[in-house]
Amino acid sequence: MSVAVCLLLYAAVVCVAAPRLLPYLTRGGSAPGAAVAVWLIVAASVLASWAAAAAALAVYVARTWNRPDPFALAACLAQVRSAATGHSGLAMQVGLLVPMVVLFAFVAVLASRVGRSLMTARAHSRRHAQSAWIIGRRVAGVDGLVVDAPEKMAYCVGGRPGTVVITSAAVAALQRPHLDAVLAHERAHLAGRHHVVLAVTRALADGLPRMRLFTVAQAEIARLLEMCADDTAARRHGTTALLSAILTLAGVNSVPSTALGAATVGVGLRVNRLTDPDTAARRLRARLLLAASAGVVVTAPLLVLWASASGFTACGPFAA
Repeated sequence: MSVAVCLLLYAAVVCVAAPRLLPYLTRGGSAPGAAVAVWLIVAASVLASWAAAAAALAVYVARTWNRPDPFALAACLAQVRSAATGHSGLAMQVGLLVPMVVLFAFVAVLASRVGRSLMTARAHSRRHAQSAWIIGRRVAGVDGLVVDAPEKMAYCVGGRPGTVVITSAAVAALQRPHLDAVLAHERAHLAGRHHVVLAVTRALADGLPRMRLFTVAQAEIARLLEMCADDTAARRHGTTALLSAILTLAGVNSVPSTALGAATVGVGLRVNRLTDPDTAARRLRARLLLAASAGVVVTAPLLVLWASASGFTACGPFAA
């Protein structure tokens, strides 16, 4: 039982601390790929802690259902609430069963919401890609589908295969090097499977809209993924061409929600980052700090489990 309590406390601490502390390490975009990985590790650690806590509580209830130990329960509650309230018999069994059912119901509802959101996003992406293939056309020298529209837009839609869509207005407004940079940006999204990452983080944010960890993670990851694609495009076509393309397309707000656009997320921060690139020392420092943060997040629950198994948790040697 102490394992479940400690894992839930760990998850609560991470949910409160991470959205306040991590943005200071990731906002500059010195190492956007590593920053995305850390955000995903933090979110996954919380989800895993909830699932592990539910499983640990189920195991404890199964082990003690026919032989309730009031002294173990009393010792644990005395540490957690400073008041021993152990009771044997039916009252104790119900007292253990209720939190287990609540925790399992929470995990199940969250999984259902996330699953429905992912399926909906996948269906929308597929329909949008099919529509683009119907109304779009191939243009020589343009690595994507050109759709006739007055808005200047370029974005990609995940699927099999992934589709890059660019409007005729954007093609007309962009010079050749700028157009190549935009297309490379969108192809980098597809190659990195960024639409999958974004779909998962959006589903979690939609499923738990009042938990800042997931809403902040979704916004930060969306911006960091744009920076990852910026770096790929800049390496291939130069920073100047990419900057000009972003500024030309900036201000577009009608990109589909399931798509990734080159000039729709964090434009100001991305422009500043491209005009004032990080030094090698700053990138190394950012990677070391992010690696340290990931190490703490990964090892903390493992230490909780090890301590519980060794009998040194807050609930003492009575813990199951």
